[in-house]
Amino acid sequence: MKKTCILFACLLVLGFVGTTSVSALSIVVHVPEKYTEVSAGERFYFEIEVKYPENPERKDIRLSYEVLTTEGEIIAQSKVLKAIETQASFMDFIVMPESAKKGMHSIKVIVSDYEDLEEEVETSFYITAGTDEQIKFYFFLLLGVVILLAILVIIFLIRGSKR
Repeated sequence: MKKTCILFACLLVLGFVGTTSVSALSIVVHVPEKYTEVSAGERFYFEIEVKYPENPERKDIRLSYEVLTTEGEIIAQSKVLKAIETQASFMDFIVMPESAKKGMHSIKVIVSDYEDLEEEVETSFYITAGTDEQIKFYFFLLLGVVILLAILVIIFLIRGSKR
């Protein structure tokens, strides 16, 4: 009986020593339909949902946002600090640089704490031409039409004076 109690106590102690804890952190990044296409130079809004059901108390987490091109180049980034308990859901934004080229881009959200927790998630969106680019395009188009009309008027006047 004594050996059985000692064996049971040893197994019980080894069971607690060999147990490792695993954190169940879940992150979701959602881009509202209105912001799936954003112009260069404008704010890009997105929603983040963090679920951390095993968190026993309020905890500070760091959120790093990176906007990446299809080649993986970072064109914009931002970092924020949030406090969560078991879950949090919030909207945030990052300003797209004026120099951003139009095309498919992605936003990567990296969630970490001051210990060994680190998770990342990524989603895609499309950058359209900025308003400055559109204004320049229309300006040069109008300038080209005016120059073409001026050349045609000059040719018409030269031909008219020869007659």
